[in-house]
Amino acid sequence: MSPSVLICDDSNMARKQVLRSLPEHWQDSVQTATNGLEALKILRGGSIDILFLDLTMPGIDGVGVLQGIQKLKLKLNVFVISADIQPEMQSKVKALGAKEFIRKPVKAEILVNYLQQHDLL
Repeated sequence: MSPSVLICDDSNMARKQVLRSLPEHWQDSVQTATNGLEALKILRGGSIDILFLDLTMPGIDGVGVLQGIQKLKLKLNVFVISADIQPEMQSKVKALGAKEFIRKPVKAEILVNYLQQHDLL
């Protein structure tokens, strides 16, 4: 059974890039969100197993989504995908519950490697 996946990024191209990097048999279980508000709405309404989350978005950013996940006490695997690679930001998102910090542009082999490391494949 495929996990339920949410890709949250304000860039359509970035969302498609993440989608193409996922295992083909997961394609039917993927939802997308263009901002943090949409992501939190989806997260509140259903059971998402894995979230791929951009940091820099209008409105509620990735950090805000991570804080919302904590407030809602949701149990899911979050992978932050961002071009903001500052060590302080990486530490911050991991402290807020992100499993990994993946540098943009995402490379399929790196993403799959992290999924394997966390026993999600």
